[in-house]
Amino acid sequence: MSDIKNEIEKRRTFAIISHPDAGKTTLTEKLLLYGGAINLAGSVKGKATARHAVSDWMEIEKERGISVTSSVLQFSYNGKCVNILDTPGHQDFSEDTYRTLMAADSAVMVIDASKGVEAQTRKLFKVCGMRGIPVFTFINKMDRDANDTFDLADEIEKELGIAVCPVNWPIGSGKGFKGVYDRNERAVFLYSDTEKGTKEGHVEKISIDDEAALKSAIGEEAFEKLSEELELLDGAGADFDQAQVDVGKLSPMFFGSALTNFGVEMFLNYFLKMTKTPAPRTSDAGVIDPVEEDFSAFVFKIQANMNKAHRDRVAFMRICSGKFEASREVYHVQGNRTMRLSQPQQMMAESRHVVDEAYAGDIIGVFDPGIFSIGDTVCAPGKSFAYEGIPTFAPEHFARVRQMDTMKRKQFVKGINQIAQEGAIQIFQELSSGMEEVIVGVVGVLQFEVLQYRLENEYNVEIKLERLPYEHIRWIENPESVDIEHITGTSDMKKITDLKGRPLLLFINAWSPGMVLERNEGLSLSEFARN
Repeated sequence: MSDIKNEIEKRRTFAIISHPDAGKTTLTEKLLLYGGAINLAGSVKGKATARHAVSDWMEIEKERGISVTSSVLQFSYNGKCVNILDTPGHQDFSEDTYRTLMAADSAVMVIDASKGVEAQTRKLFKVCGMRGIPVFTFINKMDRDANDTFDLADEIEKELGIAVCPVNWPIGSGKGFKGVYDRNERAVFLYSDTEKGTKEGHVEKISIDDEAALKSAIGEEAFEKLSEELELLDGAGADFDQAQVDVGKLSPMFFGSALTNFGVEMFLNYFLKMTKTPAPRTSDAGVIDPVEEDFSAFVFKIQANMNKAHRDRVAFMRICSGKFEASREVYHVQGNRTMRLSQPQQMMAESRHVVDEAYAGDIIGVFDPGIFSIGDTVCAPGKSFAYEGIPTFAPEHFARVRQMDTMKRKQFVKGINQIAQEGAIQIFQELSSGMEEVIVGVVGVLQFEVLQYRLENEYNVEIKLERLPYEHIRWIENPESVDIEHITGTSDMKKITDLKGRPLLLFINAWSPGMVLERNEGLSLSEFARN
């Protein structure tokens, strides 16, 4: 038992979240550099010949220079085993990010120093707040002209409703960015330019009390400004309180530049000290302690065709308790079957290696022949409990999908079903037609483009998308007690069914669902599907 406990206590599992272009993927790569997981950082926005970000493995990501699906990355650093869940920043892929946050024990929020809190940051932060997980703030791009440092801190507190405690403090920004002051060590860390893509760079440490050396290094004006800011900070800033950090009420705040490595290693060292081991998880049998000997995990993501050569499908599982051993049987709760998890592996984006064992806090990918769904629980044989479900978000955009070549019906049905099982899109059908008329619903419109791209490139199926005007969806909660065929509707209403055959209603106008409820006594509607 002690060996399992020791291994679990080394684990740190966190998600990196941000608004698009805040530098999240760059920060992820620099963390991997320090962990020795990669030797050269790629650039998402480099020329066609340049390497792509290691966490962006899907072809469309490499072409568009954006992350559209979460990646799982693992490395070791200073005796800790770190699992990073790199998430898409673009709001059209936020559903994937929400699910990924369910698998994380903490989150790192990356904010662009010149833009502050942006729309997507607010949305993602709310999810962290709902879960009460620790949030660490990394103010990035200090090598560019930045907003006032105190204004940034105030904005986070007001916009996101969380107190912040700066752990380090920047000296200047843009061309005048000299380095950072470490409040804990009472020392200034000055950086020389690092060669792009590497972690090598000279760091000079000067005590805040060595006034002469500091003035010589950063100049008298910068020294005076730093002294004034630190006096203000000590008087007005929130004190560090680990207990408040642990429950997501206080966010430790760091300044730096992921591109030039300024402050990245300092952030990583503090982050690993301030984060805790894997947390207990709630199930329908009560709270499950991660150091329990019995293995358990839940599926938070399914991804098809990660390996083009094998056309495979991988179910990503967050291990919640105990030790996973590849040779042992597990019980799939929702499928009510005992099985061995096939080809268990850990990931470095698209590259992977087979694992014989893994522990609570780790993320493993297993071959999925089509039996797993997002939110499923697996546990030790003889046990039967389910972890709390992962929320499904109602789609807000709809389109009718038609295949261009009817001879490729089989590939089309297979492709669209597999992509739907990943959770990025939802498939619906007209009440009267089979798979002849397919309607696709998505949370963000860019998902339509991803669907079209993937069907063409992964399944060799060309489709035509016809956007539909519907924006509101309601599941009929009591189909057994209403006559669906004769529901008195509104002129903007459409009847459809989902993949499980459950009847739904689509509406163009926000007020229409209320009118339909008024006109049909006994009808019950819901914005979410019942699992």
